[in-house]
Amino acid sequence: MKKLILLLLILSACNTGVKKNKQSDMPGKWISIFNGKDLDGWIPKITGDSVGINTLNVFRVEDCLLKVSYDKYDKFNNRYGHLFYKEPLSKYKLKVEYRFVGGVLPDAESFCYRNSGVMIHSQSPQSMGIAQYWPVSLETQLLGSTDSVKQRTANLCTPGTTICVSGKRTEDHIIPSTSKYYFDNEWVNLEIIVDGAKSICHIVEGDTVLRCSMPQIGGSLLPDNYPVPTGTLIDSGYIALQAEGQSIEFRKVELMKLGD
Repeated sequence: MKKLILLLLILSACNTGVKKNKQSDMPGKWISIFNGKDLDGWIPKITGDSVGINTLNVFRVEDCLLKVSYDKYDKFNNRYGHLFYKEPLSKYKLKVEYRFVGGVLPDAESFCYRNSGVMIHSQSPQSMGIAQYWPVSLETQLLGSTDSVKQRTANLCTPGTTICVSGKRTEDHIIPSTSKYYFDNEWVNLEIIVDGAKSICHIVEGDTVLRCSMPQIGGSLLPDNYPVPTGTLIDSGYIALQAEGQSIEFRKVELMKLGD
């Protein structure tokens, strides 16, 4: 009898877990896509290495934080990295909470200083070239400030893409935001709202700091012989967290899928 009761309890727990997973995948439900323990559900791609190789453990989980750490690197050597969430997305909200810590590797480009990013509407990690620095995507640029360097966060960068701002298409590589300045070790809350190809909105600490729309293939940094034609609207793709020679930590990565 005791064995039967134990079996029923186990089956009940398993069924409850399945139900929760189904509920969390429904539109309008926030789910954590970083479990605080490991990189399950995420795929690294580092310049110079194949998909799935986490070069020198640059992406790691420690103390319940998802970290970009360069303590095992002697030099950056242009090894740009991206950690991709496992599935493509189209209409969603994404919340991340991040902070900059430590310094930048000395041989990294000057623009890498207090610089990282969240890529959205990205090509897949499997489709990137071995030597490719950045995926074709839209980058919500994460920037930090110091007493001597002031940088607004949540700009938009466009590797291999173009965007419309205020209804006009621009090939500018960086679309500036109107955010405040945030400093080392200061946790920053960022929300990105993506409605397919219709609109992208950046919100920092509750303030809307950038709006754009109608992303398409084109512009600067588009790889040679890219298989998707220039001018193609981008209404879906992968999200990825960036490693660009500067240490950064994430303590929240949450996703809400949106219905039509």
